[in-house]
Amino acid sequence: MNADRLGHDRRKDRIAAAMSGGVDSSVAALLLHRQGESLVGISLQLYDAGGPHPGRFGRCCSPRDFMDAREVAERIGFPFYVLNMEREFRESVIDDFVDQYRQGKTPLPCARCNTQVKFGELMDRAGTLGCTQVATGHYARLHWDPVAERTRLLRSKDREKDQSYFLFGLTSSQLDRARFPLGDLDKQSVRQLAREAGLAVAEKPESMDICFVPEEGYRGFIEKELGEVPREDGEIVNSEGKLLGRHSGIHRFTVGQRHGLGLATGVSLYVLEIQPEFRRIVVGGREAQTRGSCHVPAPNWIGINAPPGPVDAVVQIRHRHPGEEATLWPDLRGGVTVRFRDPQRAIAPGQAAVFYRDDEVLGGGTIQSAN
Repeated sequence: MNADRLGHDRRKDRIAAAMSGGVDSSVAALLLHRQGESLVGISLQLYDAGGPHPGRFGRCCSPRDFMDAREVAERIGFPFYVLNMEREFRESVIDDFVDQYRQGKTPLPCARCNTQVKFGELMDRAGTLGCTQVATGHYARLHWDPVAERTRLLRSKDREKDQSYFLFGLTSSQLDRARFPLGDLDKQSVRQLAREAGLAVAEKPESMDICFVPEEGYRGFIEKELGEVPREDGEIVNSEGKLLGRHSGIHRFTVGQRHGLGLATGVSLYVLEIQPEFRRIVVGGREAQTRGSCHVPAPNWIGINAPPGPVDAVVQIRHRHPGEEATLWPDLRGGVTVRFRDPQRAIAPGQAAVFYRDDEVLGGGTIQSAN
């Protein structure tokens, strides 16, 4: 039995089980209930309850999702509530998502939602229900290190489902109050547990996309959010500056993109760089995408001080990226330059560089630039 840094038994605390209506969060709650934990189920109304497009739902916050979560809570036997956090979600996630694309970056809204909303706002508001911890269905692990007296964040045992990449922004205080019951399981085992418990969500499909973006995709979503704004068209050029075509907005592109460029050159081209100050898209061949380093101006270090000198780590630069050996070089402003052992393809500003040592997350931050 692990004790937290305050030295008490965490299992005596009431836990807010964040429930999306899917099988992962449902089984996370089931496992905690079987361990004798006192639970309160909470679903978050984040988007689409009203606003400019009533009746249009993305991949979260539908009435069906709330009904599924409520049915699971009733079957297992704990109270359930829906919290309206649309304002917090818009300010922390949606507005940033739109603004980042307008700046030519590729945002990571899931990480921001975890840091700002689920383990920020929700953790604070769960206290009004007597909850001192928040549990989610993330595939990640926590380990209390009694020697260092800190909670370590680790990859899940199922590397295919690992979601630690999206949790790099959590603070030590947040991790001390987090629970990830699925960290030692794989997806097949999770579904089997749901079947055995008779949960109706056992076969419910999972969403692989950004939860608040509807089927028409992120470009249409951003344009609806922007409303009536002047067209911000510009040039598409190659790395030598030769004009190849024009575009109707840099928000429609991301570094590494191949399809939808609107060019008929007879060769495969990829987005190499987005220059927002000139509204310019730079494209080139596959090999031209590789970069040897990237800069992270404000990394979050999990339970450790910022290193005074270079540190070797495995660095992951997007969710499905396998990770690459690199050296982290700190600068005098608190930032880090990541120098990869082998150049990496399509390093996109706005995504995260997350630093690992074996299975442990040392920290991470938003990529500002790549070279």
